[in-house]
Amino acid sequence: MLDLAHDEPTPKVYAGLTGDWEVVIGMEVHAQIASKAKLFSGASTEFGRGPNENVSLVDAAMPGMLPVINRFCVEQAVRAGLGLKAKINLRSVFDRKNYFYPDLPQGYQISQFKHPIVGEGEVLVDMAPGVARRVRVERIHMEQDAGKSIHDLDPALSFVDLNRTGVALMEIVSRPDIRGPEEAAEYVRKLRQILRYLGACDGNMQEGSLRADVNVSVCKPGDYERFRETGDFGVLGTRCEIKNMNSMRFIQAAVDFEARRQIAILEDGGKVDQETRLYDPGKGETRSMRSKEEAHDYRYFPDPDLLPLVIEQAWVDAIEASLPELPDDKKARLIAQYGVTEYDAGVLCADRAAADFYETVAHGRDGKQAANWVINELFGRLNKQGLDIGDSPMSAAQLGGMLDLLANGDISGKIAKELFEILWSEGGDPAEIVAARGMRQVTDAGAIEAAVAQVIAENPEKAEQAKAKPSLSGWFVGQVMKATGGKANPQAVQALVKAGLGIDE
Repeated sequence: MLDLAHDEPTPKVYAGLTGDWEVVIGMEVHAQIASKAKLFSGASTEFGRGPNENVSLVDAAMPGMLPVINRFCVEQAVRAGLGLKAKINLRSVFDRKNYFYPDLPQGYQISQFKHPIVGEGEVLVDMAPGVARRVRVERIHMEQDAGKSIHDLDPALSFVDLNRTGVALMEIVSRPDIRGPEEAAEYVRKLRQILRYLGACDGNMQEGSLRADVNVSVCKPGDYERFRETGDFGVLGTRCEIKNMNSMRFIQAAVDFEARRQIAILEDGGKVDQETRLYDPGKGETRSMRSKEEAHDYRYFPDPDLLPLVIEQAWVDAIEASLPELPDDKKARLIAQYGVTEYDAGVLCADRAAADFYETVAHGRDGKQAANWVINELFGRLNKQGLDIGDSPMSAAQLGGMLDLLANGDISGKIAKELFEILWSEGGDPAEIVAARGMRQVTDAGAIEAAVAQVIAENPEKAEQAKAKPSLSGWFVGQVMKATGGKANPQAVQALVKAGLGIDE
């Protein structure tokens, strides 16, 4: 793996009226486990169903209904922990977290508190080529999601949809190691990438599969270092939580606004209230939602309906052995194996399916050339049409076949772009298309030499000018390419034009 991490990130500094300020950020990311059934019931987790269609008697908290743990959900939480190089706790406990919302039928949430399934881990956050930040993960615990209250269907009534109630979540809690808005967004992006590689969460932020609660506070330069030395959270300032963020761009904007809001309050002699806030993307600002609860407000206690969760080390080892190659390892390997730049490797590894597509194209071929075509042409076209790599009308085999024709000299770069368009819109076998449509590059020296001689003979004045000023020979190259329908080998044309004009290399 590339050793790029730095434990001490450069903080974002805000210039205030009384001096500089720094921002300190911690994250609580809620990732929906990619399971077809809920955490404690067999109800479906399918997105987009009608209101209250995915609700079992357990989810609705009917009397006498008891939760039964979903083994698959536990496995995915372990996979996530291993992917973050975290400690897996062989014994964990489910607790009742008591609070009363209309979309929480039980009146409590089954969660984990003092004894989570996953302990300390880390995420390496890519900030720039050659620069990464290590953000410590404090814990991952499993919990059930709440439902959804709907207030815009009737002027006088609110409705409750319990489809999400009981859906399995992993809450991934970071340490307050994030030091700027950009780093906050990149942390969520990297975490999402890792979870998608593992298959533990689909990361669909639009559907609510991944959302972040962002804790923001501000402090004076030097305070954060004192916190790292002493562990005293008091030096960091009062934090505010921005709830349910589901966009990297909004996370960045919300952190920046919230930091400036808190600085303005403190410099005006005020006091920042610890509270939960919401971000309004239309106004670009955060607003108060409710006062922030502390752990004691929830009155945690072990859930009497669930025994402690005990797993075996052998099972954990088997899960670890089944893990895929993770993004940082894959990125390092692509650089070493295919000779691509760190930036290109980062783009190619952003999505596991995209990286697999690239490797199929690059296998046995020029890795850098394959990366250029995949990133610039293929990804560019996919982005333009709003398609994922899995929806690409061009297969890796087709693109690879086109690159073989290019490498063999059967087609030129110009012809390759034309062939790319045909393969994208019509499909087919690259070699058969080139043969059937007469697209093969002209490499016969005699044919090219005849075309060069004709162009020179038809333009004697320009030929004399080019002999005096060799840079003008490019005009003749263009004319020969035009005369041959763009099929002549450009390198051969250039050499024969210079020879025909008597220009020394």
